[in-house]
Amino acid sequence: MFPKKVTIVEVGPRDGLQNEKLALTAAQKIKLIELLSDTGLERIEAGSFVSPKWVPQMANSDEVFKALDARSGVQYSALTPNLKGLETAIEAGVQEVAVFGAASESFSQKNINCSISESLKRFEAVFSMAKENDVKVRGYVSCVMGCPYEGEIAPGAVAEVSKSLIDMGCYEVSLGDTIGVGTPLKTRLLLESVLKEVTIDKLAAHFHDTYGQALVNLYTALEYGVSTIDSAVAGLGGCPYAKGASGNVATEDVLYMLDGMGVSTGVDMKALLRASSYISDTLGRAPISKAANALLAK
Repeated sequence: MFPKKVTIVEVGPRDGLQNEKLALTAAQKIKLIELLSDTGLERIEAGSFVSPKWVPQMANSDEVFKALDARSGVQYSALTPNLKGLETAIEAGVQEVAVFGAASESFSQKNINCSISESLKRFEAVFSMAKENDVKVRGYVSCVMGCPYEGEIAPGAVAEVSKSLIDMGCYEVSLGDTIGVGTPLKTRLLLESVLKEVTIDKLAAHFHDTYGQALVNLYTALEYGVSTIDSAVAGLGGCPYAKGASGNVATEDVLYMLDGMGVSTGVDMKALLRASSYISDTLGRAPISKAANALLAK
């Protein structure tokens, strides 16, 4: 049984743009976010409060949030990997943040220089401050179906990290196939394991399209009742671990599939194509979305 309604979490302005070579100005990002806000999307990840030394593309996130003309009915969130990031986000008026843990020890060590359990421990202060300031916290789990350093990841490891994030206070956990190696069978095994620890209403799917498997994997997740999907307009963002590969699944492709299945999203394709065209023109390339390219060619 597929869900009747699916919420799309638009991650293009954050997860997409942080993996693009061209760093956009605050004004360009605001224009993109405002175009996305006109589509009917209710959740947009608009920036990230990380050290500009590590992610220069996100250096102007505070400027973006302060100048953004927030639409009512739209939740704008930001990634905050540590306490300093959360403090800056709160100052900029952010009301929802995301933290991330990995299901792979090697990925955790190489990315944030600590073990999985240490990374979760570090978030305790973040959860505490978020609670004091009435800020909602979402959790990401990276490498849920494979890791660039250690290959296969046991579904049980993903279930464990997901449960820890929910227990710490996340209202939702997004399962990230960071390098896009998942297949429908892997997706099935993953969900059967995670659902023993976390209820379906608290799970989201964040699948990259590196090997062209994102839509079939999302279809599998929908069969299990997952009703929140992360995607990026115009397929923004490459994959830093697979040169030349596509990254996030394109919002247009997800929307085309859901519309065709009779699943409600509240998102208008024509308005989405306007945002897609704007950001693609800004970056000087065609959208990395089959649906967008086909529809725009009509």
